Amino acid sequence: MDVLTSPSMGLHTMPEEIQHPYTKFSEWKFKLFKVRSFEKAPSVDNQVANKEKAEKVASLDKGTMVQMDAAVSVAEKPLLADTDLNHNKQALEKDADNLKMQENAAHQAHLQQLCRICGVSFKTDRYKRSHPVHGPVDSETQGLLRKKEKRATSWPDLIAKVFKIDVRGDIDTIHPTRFCHNCWSIIHRKFSNAPCEVYFPRNSTMDWKSHSPNCTVCYTARRGVKRKNQPSNLQLGKRLKIIAERARKTKGVKKQVQVNNKNLMKKIVNCKKIHLSTKLLAVDYPADFVKSISCQVCEHILADPVETTCSHLFCRTCILKCLKVMGSYCPSCRYPCFPTDLVSPVKSFLNILNSLAVRCPVKECDEEVLLGKYCHHLSSHKEVKRKEIYTQVNKGGRPRQHLLSLTRRAQKHRLRELKLQVKAFAEKEEGGDIKAVCLTLFLLALRARNEHRQADELEAIMQGKGSGLHPAVCLAIRVNTFLSCSQYHKMYRTVKAITGRQIFQPLHALRTAEKALLPGYHPFEWKPPLKNVSTNTEVGIIDGLSGLPHSVDDYPLDTIAKRFRYDAALVSALMDMEEDILEGMKAQDLDDYLNGPFTVVVKESCDGMGDVSEKHGSGPAVPEKAVRFSFTLMNISIAHGNENVRIFEEVKPNSELCCKPLCLMLADESDHETLTAILSPLIAERETMKSSVLLLEMGGILRTFKFIFRGTGYDEKLVREVEGLEASGSTYICTLCDATRLEASQNLVLHSITRSHAENLERYEVWRSNPYNESVDELRDRVKGVSAKPFIETVPSIDALHCDIGNAAEFYKIFQFEIGEVYKNPDISKEERKRWQSTLDKHLRKKMNLKPIMRMNGNFARKLMTKETVEAVCELIKCEERHEALRELMDLYLKMKPVWRSSCPAKECPELLCQYSFNSQRFAELLSTKFKYRYEGKITNYFHKTLAHVPEIIERDGSIGAWASEGNESGNKLFRRFRKMNARQSKCYEMEDVLKHHWLYTSKYLQKFMNAHNTLKSQGFTIDPGQSLEDSLALENTLEMTDSMEF
Repeated sequence: MDVLTSPSMGLHTMPEEIQHPYTKFSEWKFKLFKVRSFEKAPSVDNQVANKEKAEKVASLDKGTMVQMDAAVSVAEKPLLADTDLNHNKQALEKDADNLKMQENAAHQAHLQQLCRICGVSFKTDRYKRSHPVHGPVDSETQGLLRKKEKRATSWPDLIAKVFKIDVRGDIDTIHPTRFCHNCWSIIHRKFSNAPCEVYFPRNSTMDWKSHSPNCTVCYTARRGVKRKNQPSNLQLGKRLKIIAERARKTKGVKKQVQVNNKNLMKKIVNCKKIHLSTKLLAVDYPADFVKSISCQVCEHILADPVETTCSHLFCRTCILKCLKVMGSYCPSCRYPCFPTDLVSPVKSFLNILNSLAVRCPVKECDEEVLLGKYCHHLSSHKEVKRKEIYTQVNKGGRPRQHLLSLTRRAQKHRLRELKLQVKAFAEKEEGGDIKAVCLTLFLLALRARNEHRQADELEAIMQGKGSGLHPAVCLAIRVNTFLSCSQYHKMYRTVKAITGRQIFQPLHALRTAEKALLPGYHPFEWKPPLKNVSTNTEVGIIDGLSGLPHSVDDYPLDTIAKRFRYDAALVSALMDMEEDILEGMKAQDLDDYLNGPFTVVVKESCDGMGDVSEKHGSGPAVPEKAVRFSFTLMNISIAHGNENVRIFEEVKPNSELCCKPLCLMLADESDHETLTAILSPLIAERETMKSSVLLLEMGGILRTFKFIFRGTGYDEKLVREVEGLEASGSTYICTLCDATRLEASQNLVLHSITRSHAENLERYEVWRSNPYNESVDELRDRVKGVSAKPFIETVPSIDALHCDIGNAAEFYKIFQFEIGEVYKNPDISKEERKRWQSTLDKHLRKKMNLKPIMRMNGNFARKLMTKETVEAVCELIKCEERHEALRELMDLYLKMKPVWRSSCPAKECPELLCQYSFNSQRFAELLSTKFKYRYEGKITNYFHKTLAHVPEIIERDGSIGAWASEGNESGNKLFRRFRKMNARQSKCYEMEDVLKHHWLYTSKYLQKFMNAHNTLKSQGFTIDPGQSLEDSLALENTLEMTDSMEF
């Protein structure tokens, strides 16, 4: 039975968004239902049965009351003996406890039939559906939360968010443990924003209290049983009949108000003269079909139909007028509705609507025409002379304005008749080409007025030789100067107003040019098809978690990730380099018709961008970390005969212009679970592409491509993360070999690369299963520091950028220790270290103009690692012997550094490459002798890699610097600039815009246009004699303004 709200019950105010407009109607309907149930007279059999039930219930209640009265009377009587007193007291307490337990059990039984939120009985639901208050969300709600990217995953969180009720502290003896399906629907409506026919039975939630003699829950349940047993009372029946009669009258008045409102809305729209009546339909359609194609306000055939969020259809003018006058809600269902929520119906409905046959309302015309062509047919009936059509009519008021001084809407209204005539002429004579007709008329008007210069420009535009810039050039200028949409549009209108010419293209032309450069534009095919990857090639920006079967536990709710599909991004990058590939084939004297197979080597990079939160607004800035996964096409070769001919090689592999973004995510790179969830679909696509061949049409010929992926653009932190290794402070200091920190310090040079992705996977299985039943230390020593599952295959290498930064940080500490003469007294305090650091910072700022920093970065490292810096530091050191040791140490380091920093050491520094082994051994000898106070029994990670593994990696790959992550690192500042350029309210759309514009920034096709623009700007523009000097100067100033404008 439903729990009736009593004054004793405390009620919480419900949030406004869940108060349905039908709430009062539902309460009135519920009361009326009770009245009608009382009016119905029970039959004789039902009266007898109800009487028996009532007697049983009365006897039970009577027995309970007798027991309670007896207990009270016994308790009040004075007892004569102590033994009798104790015996009777125990018996009374036992009876009272039993009675209380029975009452509590009955109370809990009643609670299990009620909703925790609204208090409605589950018996009112036809299917008796209910949901646990403290359980996990069901599959349907879970899918909705994933779609909306909400954080809550349990019912207590959702109930607290929607109904503002905290159910975590509920007690089973006081609160129900389940809630009804109606409240479940309200939760769905809150998160899906979809219209649904649900209502809340009251404007407030229930306030549950513990059981008491006046318990509302139990009293309502008993009263529900007794109400059926009451004999019919003539006086009460007459009263209820009066109440029911009043309710019927109120219902009639409400219907009359609804009818009046509908007539009022028809008067508001007043569209009889512009909209067609449903009586003009040529076919006698069913009434339901006619209702579906007619407006809900004016009841005419839909004209320019729009659909609301509640799926109701209206004429655009009708709904806009109603919203303006009646308020922001749907006229049909009173659901909240705003003009910005109106959308066009689906195309299939519009096609059906336009294919309806209607009768022409003009007299003496019985022709039946399609609704889509009705306007054209009606224009043929207007047989008015042109002179009368174009006669200027001024009905008083202000004087008639010139056409060009009107707004666009007024211009359309004034030229409406002319537009219809031009359209009719174009469809009859020129195949519907209205643009050609209008341009020709304008050209003839210019020639007639002897304005031949503007006529020549217009004719050049008509022939495709316009004087304006190409849309791709405008797109390159906008992307490279980081102009937002509003800034570019302002520049476009300014230049057009100053020069009188359309030099820059409008935004819609730029968006058309973007489509050909973004992934998802070019068709392609894989042989064999990729496993678990769709064959659809028109795939643009997708969600970063698409393609991953995941559960609630491993789903990163607070993560926003946007990415391209890996294969579509590779195809777009290859088509962007089409000219370079064909030119490379010509340079190698290869035929253009060779179809491959081409071998493409791809360098993968992934790195965290740190805190990218916007530092504006009130309050403290919330840290917001981001991660970017990108790739670079390093080289392309083709099999020709018995050898592979390289036709393309990236000249600047560490530039941000060639590092193409593939995935952007707002996540922490230290979060192993989140990285695994987002990058796993991407890695799965990469693994399937390794064993397949790409078929792509390039230069009009179908060519085949194979891909080789090399994951070298990772810093040490991310390598340890994706390969499942322990952190950098671990005993196992190297990601390339199995050496411990002690072993590496005792043998600084002689080590070889032993780790691999396959071996790390095997060691993880040993760590997970522990087949030999070893202790933690023994098992850790067996797996050599593998503690998590590797999920990305990386190539064992050194990140040159972070290696340089790590070694510079170590030299910075050596300088401090030399100033403090730690080689004499190893026991130092923390205060002394700070004093030495302060002395070093002041001296470097004075001598080298190096400002102190909190954390070592690339720029500081490059300035610090010089001979001039060593000379400046030596001024603070008294011992000449230590001067020589420092100078020799820096000299050896500067001889070794170009070997791992250069893109091709065999060409750029062959002598240093040959001397590397000798220099590294001498460097290690100095560390173990002169600087023994710091490197006795320990060594840093990057010093170990620099001394032990550089020659082996160069012998295997030919270079270390070319495969570094410097290009991905230099793209961090681009992310921040593009984020400011595309600032939006929604972070999802903001990430899409950043990813799109970052991809366009790396386009080689746009880079060629930008290089040509910069060349012309540096050389100066040549002035055409036929062109005015003012236009040339304006154009040059505009291009300069474009480069200076930044968001």
